[in-house]
Amino acid sequence: MPFRFPVVLVLTFVLICGIIAQPKREFRGVWIATVQNIDWPASKVDGVAKQQSDMGILFDSLSRIGINAVVFQVRPSADAFYQSNLEPWSEWLTGVQGQAPDPLWDPLQHALNLSHAYGMEFHAWFNPYRTVVSTSSSSVSAGHISNTHPEWNLQFGTLKMLDPGLPEVRNYVTSVIMDVVRRYDIDGVHFDDYFYPYSGITTEDQASYTAHGGGMPLGDWRRENVNKLVHMVHDSIRAAKPKVKFGISPFGIWRNSSTDPLGSATSGTQSYDALYADTRHWLQEGWLDYVTPQVYWRMGFTIANYSILVPWWDDNSFGRHVYVGQAPYRMFNSDNWPAWEIVNQINLNRSRSNVLGSIHFSAKYFQRSTYNARGLNDTLKNLVYQVRALRPTMPWIDAVPPMPPESLTITKYTGFGRVRVKPAPVAPDSEAVVEYLLYRSFSLPIDFSRMENVVARGLSIDYIEDTRFYFPWETSYFAVTALDRHQNESGPSNMGTVGVRDEPVIPVVTRLYQNFPNPFNPATVIAFELEREAYAALKVYDVLGREVMTLWDGMAGSGFRQVTFDGRGLPSGTYFYRLTAAGRVETKRMQLVK
Repeated sequence: MPFRFPVVLVLTFVLICGIIAQPKREFRGVWIATVQNIDWPASKVDGVAKQQSDMGILFDSLSRIGINAVVFQVRPSADAFYQSNLEPWSEWLTGVQGQAPDPLWDPLQHALNLSHAYGMEFHAWFNPYRTVVSTSSSSVSAGHISNTHPEWNLQFGTLKMLDPGLPEVRNYVTSVIMDVVRRYDIDGVHFDDYFYPYSGITTEDQASYTAHGGGMPLGDWRRENVNKLVHMVHDSIRAAKPKVKFGISPFGIWRNSSTDPLGSATSGTQSYDALYADTRHWLQEGWLDYVTPQVYWRMGFTIANYSILVPWWDDNSFGRHVYVGQAPYRMFNSDNWPAWEIVNQINLNRSRSNVLGSIHFSAKYFQRSTYNARGLNDTLKNLVYQVRALRPTMPWIDAVPPMPPESLTITKYTGFGRVRVKPAPVAPDSEAVVEYLLYRSFSLPIDFSRMENVVARGLSIDYIEDTRFYFPWETSYFAVTALDRHQNESGPSNMGTVGVRDEPVIPVVTRLYQNFPNPFNPATVIAFELEREAYAALKVYDVLGREVMTLWDGMAGSGFRQVTFDGRGLPSGTYFYRLTAAGRVETKRMQLVK
């Protein structure tokens, strides 16, 4: 029987201490590897019905522990897990490269539909250069790029890959990726860490270096080849679908500080030198929206210490997101990691300002009962993923939130109420609302920064609050926000209450609350309350003290109220808002970021 004492400790801790505050926004991803049937499908000879069923079970398992994004390998070796006119069907799907599934179906579209149904982002994962995993065992069709353009391929033992030094290779790889971007409603494009081979390269690319090297040192030329592909893919995505994200998961060490003062205090393989991947340069140039360094080592490991590498990537992100590549697979191999290692790593991630989540390798360890026996799912769910998180926003891609919902209504009965929400007004960028969040609080103001306060979410809200039995003598305060596809969140709706006595709560002081959200773009909500009926003035000023806008000027009854400040026509910067009421003057600062 497997040893489960650590999981019991986890559950006991949670029961005693309650739910620990979780970040409201965190990228919680997982890689689904299809090459060699690592994660899905379980076998390349399974029938379509079994493959579809297994995919559904896998996505359901991931959703249950709070995963909010999948990185699905759609092109493992210049082949396709989707209908393509450019490359053959993958052998890992049907057993024979180029053989279509029977009956015909599209795994990419199926996985994309499941992702969105479970509220997950879908990132299409491409291996840019690998063409043949093993010349001794791989199924290779006559129409495969290794056969139609053998002059584009380099061979390293039994491995074949496209030559990064050829301009025609860069054009071809980009065309394959953009075919998927244009035809499928994906959320992101993702590369793994295979650029030049891990086994090393000597003279295999001599011909292309002679033709295209232009006098550059060999190492710099190889890096520039990869740079050109990354830049080309970034620009192509932006031109075709500017809101599709682009991320890469490089080997966890860029360079060691013993080699380069800009590097990390490590002593392992350097991806800059061994794989010719200058990830730091890509981030500095803004060619990536996120980076997922594969920091597959323990905290305290001498050669490559997780506690050193994660801060290094945080410090070298150049304003882009870092989603650390986590290694739960090491719980199940000879390394025998405890689940606590992953928990501690996630907690370290959360202490860094640009580290906004994780991607776990790989999906199968969250599904199969033989793996969960070691408590990975239970530990994550009960210690670090108790509350579902929104994904981080990327303002350089989409910074326009939906309009606040205007139609929260509560039908009140004796001690309970029915909360309903209707569609929000059309957003300034015409992007649709994909979800509403219903917040509940037992005091004012409602804290919109905590997902723990979200009691219902969906494209429609119809929620019953019964205080007679569950919250006796409490008054519940409700408000709703709207989310778009990129999880930009609107300001809150009008507020409603439900209570056993259903009486308004009279505030005891006059106060001004911090705006939400802050920083904001373009709108934010400012709340205040009055202890008694009084004249009130709420005004906004710029940093020079000039009045920008009057939000309230007149009599106001006692109680809590909120108004929306729309900064759409104003420049980015610091602003101040001031409440004058009932003999008090209170000022707070807010930040408009465009």
